[in-house]
Amino acid sequence: MKSPLLAEPGAVEADGPDAGVAAHYGDPYSEQRALATRWGVVDRSHRPVLKISGPDRLSWLHSLTTQGLEHLKPGDSAEALILSPQGRVEHHLTLTDDGTSTWVHVEPGTAPALLDFLASMKFMLRVEAEDVSADYSVLTLMGPRRLAETPAGVATRIDDGDRTDLIVSRADIADTAAAVRAAGADLAGMWAYEALRIAAGRPRFGLDTDDRTIPHEVGWIDTAVHLSKGCYRGQETVARVHNLGHPPRRLVLLHLDGSADRLPRRGEGILLDGTQVGTVGSAARHYELGPIALGLVKRTVPVEATFVTDGIAAAQEVIVPPDAGANVQITLKRPRGDLIGRSRE
Repeated sequence: MKSPLLAEPGAVEADGPDAGVAAHYGDPYSEQRALATRWGVVDRSHRPVLKISGPDRLSWLHSLTTQGLEHLKPGDSAEALILSPQGRVEHHLTLTDDGTSTWVHVEPGTAPALLDFLASMKFMLRVEAEDVSADYSVLTLMGPRRLAETPAGVATRIDDGDRTDLIVSRADIADTAAAVRAAGADLAGMWAYEALRIAAGRPRFGLDTDDRTIPHEVGWIDTAVHLSKGCYRGQETVARVHNLGHPPRRLVLLHLDGSADRLPRRGEGILLDGTQVGTVGSAARHYELGPIALGLVKRTVPVEATFVTDGIAAAQEVIVPPDAGANVQITLKRPRGDLIGRSRE
């Protein structure tokens, strides 16, 4: 479903996983500045929205995910992961509860597999999970300013420090965006959003992760894992890595040589002295930092090492320390909100 905001002047549609919404509206660098220094609204209506209802929903989600959700209060927000039995990340959820239902949004293309998993774990519990993407979508507000009043047509909101995700009636996308813009927000595309996300060291499931990723490697141990809760699938791996402090890989921010006129593609090898030590995830052009990317490299790679990827020289900035675990505080560079998903030490 293509967004009605693609009809806005200057809109250029994104491709890949972000197809269906705008990459930019004619000036991606100006859009970045608006999100970073003022505030803006980003169309993320391509993300699937799930609604989970029933009196057992929170205890059920608590038992299935890495997050402590059993006592989530109405209006509180959280990130959560679903892991494989080996502790590898299978799904990343952004969610809130409104007192009667839990609202979740996930990466494009992942909703069917997530719903299949949830259906297989329902048993006799009083829960119902449904994909409501045909009726609801996501608009994201970013910037130092905050939204004073929630516009009409918004079902719920998910607050996370530097951003607020509005779950909006799909029929009201254009009107809600117009109301926010009338309040002073700039319209910005996914190129601007992604550049700021990458610069903040915020990984994106499926782009900065692969089928071997565990939470410690990408910093999700700090935002999406509750270390004091009871059993869940994959907990043994989380506990072992947290106690030993030795994740196999670590997330880095790559500052790319600006002399190249291209960005490395996702999956491109990261080379140290001609030997591959990692892979590139997301890449973007930042309005201040220039070309940047996120990458996963081997834990044992020296933190001062410089790399080459796709023929482009790249300096690394540490996001996840090599010894990330119980004795190391992972501090991502983005501002913090009141998400309940920080690690409990």
